[in-house]
Amino acid sequence: MRTKLNTTYHRIGLESYWYLIILGLLLTAILFFNHLRTGQTPAAAAIVIPGVDLPIFWYGIFIVGGIILGALVVAKLAEERARRVFATAVPLAIQNRAITALKLKESIRQKLARHKITSLGTLLYQWGFDPRNLGLKSEEIDVVGGQLEGTKGVEKSWLTAAPWKEWNPDHVWNGLIVIMIFAVIGARLYHVLTPSPSMAAFGIESAADYFRNPAQLINLRAGGLGIYGGLAGGALGLFIYTRYQKASMLGWADIAVVGVALGQVFGRWGNFFNQELYGRPSDLPWAITIDAAQRLPGYEQFSRFHPAFLYESLWSLLAFLVLYFLVKRYDDKLLTGELTALYLIFYAVGRILLEQVRLDSRLLNIAGLDVNMAIATFVSLLIALVMAIWVGIRRWQMTQSD
Repeated sequence: MRTKLNTTYHRIGLESYWYLIILGLLLTAILFFNHLRTGQTPAAAAIVIPGVDLPIFWYGIFIVGGIILGALVVAKLAEERARRVFATAVPLAIQNRAITALKLKESIRQKLARHKITSLGTLLYQWGFDPRNLGLKSEEIDVVGGQLEGTKGVEKSWLTAAPWKEWNPDHVWNGLIVIMIFAVIGARLYHVLTPSPSMAAFGIESAADYFRNPAQLINLRAGGLGIYGGLAGGALGLFIYTRYQKASMLGWADIAVVGVALGQVFGRWGNFFNQELYGRPSDLPWAITIDAAQRLPGYEQFSRFHPAFLYESLWSLLAFLVLYFLVKRYDDKLLTGELTALYLIFYAVGRILLEQVRLDSRLLNIAGLDVNMAIATFVSLLIALVMAIWVGIRRWQMTQSD
């Protein structure tokens, strides 16, 4: 069944995850247009688990859903890279050789067949990732390994350190937990160090106030997460994981940012349910209605505001589509790290534009002097400039070497 489904998706030109993406976009569009029609926002809590009265918030559902969907895309992109490397390393004549070329017991061949292993190519491909995933006992793995080593044309490195092993899609799911732990810590730390002015309602006017009241450090409902801190923390988690796995951090980052951009598309919709991350008052047709209890101090008399969360979601969708197109079409022509740099530039430019309508942004303070610029704008300018210079220098060096 799996083979038939994959063939169908290939024939109509869509990977299976595209159906989930399109469905998600349709659902959010319906939610938004219904809000414009009624002025009502669904409750922040999706459900409350009976017995323990534990609420499950839409905010968390959309963030987790975005992360999982992004991870699905990244895993598929990693698999495509693995197959390209495999196709380059292993000659087609060896790939197409029947599994009967190996002198294996019928019981072993049947086990391999149940895992869709019918040729030397499919066996080598999966073996390069991890032979333990072939459904064989340890002694059977030894037998198959011995047969492969004695097969003419099979290089030993394919069995012990396959070049496509680095792009094993399992790395996405194995590394996700590590990366997310550091991302959440980094995102929270960024928020703590740069608390928004509205946090004064909770007695937080500076980072020092958090440390005077440590309970607020983990109170995510009273203040949130900073995206730049999340990116920095996630990058640290990726560095640790790829260092342990002896893989290329920048190489993995180049496909990871595709998933990050997609995750932001849907993750930002959590702000819609919480009635947060809205912009200045507006009478535009797509302005959203904010309940009186959720309006920032000084804006109580207004009811409709710029949907800043929607702007960022749409900008992230554009970033995802551009990055996805580039990695699918020009992955072998781009320098390692360029997609990561492009994502950072893309997000930075979008954030600079978004800050023009956002409310509740903390302004930059230099040596006690307030600068009429949001901290996020300053950070975005710095990131975009550094990334653009880095890409430019590397491209220049490449032309000089030619």
